[in-house]
Amino acid sequence: MNREDGILLESGTGELEILHFTVQGEHYAINVVKVKEILNIDNISKVPNAHPAVPGISLIRGDVITVIDMHMVLENQKNEAVEKSMTLVCEFNNMKVAFAIDEVLGISRITWEQILKPSEITSSSLVIGNINLNNKILMMLDFEKIVMDISPQTGITQERMATVPSKDRSKISLVLADDSPMIRQVLKDTLTIAGFENMKFYNDGDQALKYLMGLAEAFGNDFTDEVNVLITDIEMPKLDGHTLTRKIKEDKVLKKLPVIIFSSLITGDLRHKGESVGADAQLSKPEVGQLVELIDAMVRL
Repeated sequence: MNREDGILLESGTGELEILHFTVQGEHYAINVVKVKEILNIDNISKVPNAHPAVPGISLIRGDVITVIDMHMVLENQKNEAVEKSMTLVCEFNNMKVAFAIDEVLGISRITWEQILKPSEITSSSLVIGNINLNNKILMMLDFEKIVMDISPQTGITQERMATVPSKDRSKISLVLADDSPMIRQVLKDTLTIAGFENMKFYNDGDQALKYLMGLAEAFGNDFTDEVNVLITDIEMPKLDGHTLTRKIKEDKVLKKLPVIIFSSLITGDLRHKGESVGADAQLSKPEVGQLVELIDAMVRL
């Protein structure tokens, strides 16, 4: 799935490629960079006492990978022909997972601005954005939440939170941008335990950028009295984390603001994207303990 040419390998352009697929007649999308391979799996082995959405595991190119039945996830109906299904082998949060779907309809290039936030009514669902593609609504799914709902230990767990060193960090000012309400709340809870008190959260990069630009305009080079570190996700409607980082690092005032990209997409294959836009550090979710260590190092605590 990786592409070695074209503008989309450049980071911070505000563009992405989405893979358009269907499950039981409904249309969905996933960021192409998460998809390592598309194939049919015919060697699923059942796992005792597995979650109802996990028909089993499969050996794919030497790796034992968990298979998730998207029929069960999205419609609460078991796919009886799961072994004949098209499967998306994905990598995020430093793990590989296979998602059994029905059909792949193609790949399209869009901008992050084209991804519309879901309404408040559906904001707690698995849909993180809606895309109007050729008069067809595609629902962009939160695959990380799907995995965490099935296996909570893959997320920011109580065990990980227990390793976070707690001390007075009330003088540190953080700005955090993440479109997931769940991740924002977990980060708030975890960082509060670590001793942070001054935190501003935004659910997309555009809101965070407007706030930071306002500080730069109001305080000039002294804006760092108001904010010490920016922590940003990559996948966000309107303005993604790579573009947000690039805009900050290209600004003559804001460029000295430390930026940590905290995302499920930090992998060996994709780390160069954050480096190319000038991120000061990159960390894969859900290693929140390392996140606190990075913040401390950047503000010299």
